Amino acid sequence: MTQAKKTIPSTPMIQPTTLRQRHLILDALRGMALLGICLANYPEFSLYTFLDSSVTAAMPTAPVDTVVKYLQYIFIDGKFYTLFSILFGIGFSLMLTNAREKGINGLRIFYRRMAILLLIGLIHLVFLWAGDILILYAFVGFFLPLFRKLSDKKLLLSAALLLLLPVGIDTIVMYTGWDPAAPAIRATHYFHTLVGINEENFPVWLVQHDSYMDIVRFNLGGSFIRMQEFIEGNRAFKVLALFLLGFYIGRKQFYAHLDACQPLLRKVATYGFLIGLPTSLLYAWSAMNAHPLGLGIHSLFYTVSVVPLSLAYTTAICLVYLKNKEKRMFTLFAAPGRMALTNYILQSVFGMILFYGIGFGLGAKTGLIYVELIATAVFGFQILYSYLWFRHNRFGPLEWGWRMLTYGQWLKLTQTQVSCASPTCREHGKPGLSPGTAHPGTAESEKALPRNRHRNQEERYHSSQN
Repeated sequence: MTQAKKTIPSTPMIQPTTLRQRHLILDALRGMALLGICLANYPEFSLYTFLDSSVTAAMPTAPVDTVVKYLQYIFIDGKFYTLFSILFGIGFSLMLTNAREKGINGLRIFYRRMAILLLIGLIHLVFLWAGDILILYAFVGFFLPLFRKLSDKKLLLSAALLLLLPVGIDTIVMYTGWDPAAPAIRATHYFHTLVGINEENFPVWLVQHDSYMDIVRFNLGGSFIRMQEFIEGNRAFKVLALFLLGFYIGRKQFYAHLDACQPLLRKVATYGFLIGLPTSLLYAWSAMNAHPLGLGIHSLFYTVSVVPLSLAYTTAICLVYLKNKEKRMFTLFAAPGRMALTNYILQSVFGMILFYGIGFGLGAKTGLIYVELIATAVFGFQILYSYLWFRHNRFGPLEWGWRMLTYGQWLKLTQTQVSCASPTCREHGKPGLSPGTAHPGTAESEKALPRNRHRNQEERYHSSQN
């Protein structure tokens, strides 16, 4: 035992998650979250959200757009960023597990990863789109390790309190008139005044200007609008709560034991839909009618609708996943999910080209139904090129750079072609291993559980990525 310790390098390196450690269901959920995020973001990218109601009412698609807007509030708004945030928390747990198995402290790696994500978010915010979410994820991510030693019960209690806190804050704002976002509003006004942006031309300014530097100037002021949205929406508390929920799920490794968790999945899906759908109707009604019951009640509708329905989506997808023997649909969604950062940024690039004056200039004149169809087509294109990309590469382009900066080492981008595909190779992790779904160190990785009826398809998925 003593001799074995001497052979361990003095500075052990933690490696990024390998293909063997990946789970098809997590990648597929991440891909589905990307679709929902694209559907949620493109109404803002197209500037439809900022148009005066008299302008949208005059559009030929106005009647159907009203229906689409209701449906968006009911089924999309907030639900997929919730899923994405939960997956972020699961990723944190995976990173800690990876570090613990190697006997080193993974917090330094995690903080470096968040610092790099913060930089990527700043670049995205200023040079592409002022609606960035990565900055918030990185900022809140710095606080996530503070909760890592809490018991499961305290972890869930903390998540619940953080989810309810915005309801209390919004109620105080409603009764006192306090505006915590006032500094951000003043900063927005200052920067927009410098370039001649006002309330009248704000919805069309990006279409009327065809210079890239005009986009950057707009985003300088728009970045403070984003800060205003974060503050007024109490986003930091909500995101941290979802991170903690994801961390709990990752700690329990439910994703690695879906067959055994089927009763729990059915229960969460049932109660999630029973609670989430009616309250989502109330939330949509409140949002479409300027919060008639007040900001506090609107905030409550949001909280008790978004989280339950998002969890219902997630668990229902997992149940379909277990019943789907081929899993081809999940493999398609997993491809963009494996390069989620790249695809999130590219959604902004495509949006800029499609809707701004620098590109096709479709913004501020396209009905909501067409905007959502465009968003769906963009994601379909992302499935295609992501699938083709991973036929030859191990990581997405931005993921590759992010990982190398995080781990401080060169990582090979292209796939290594191997010939061994025998069961022996798969069993012992030799070249040609077809990475399975089980996370190393779990009971499922140590035992060939007969209840995992879909192992072969999982292995084919990972083998195709190898």
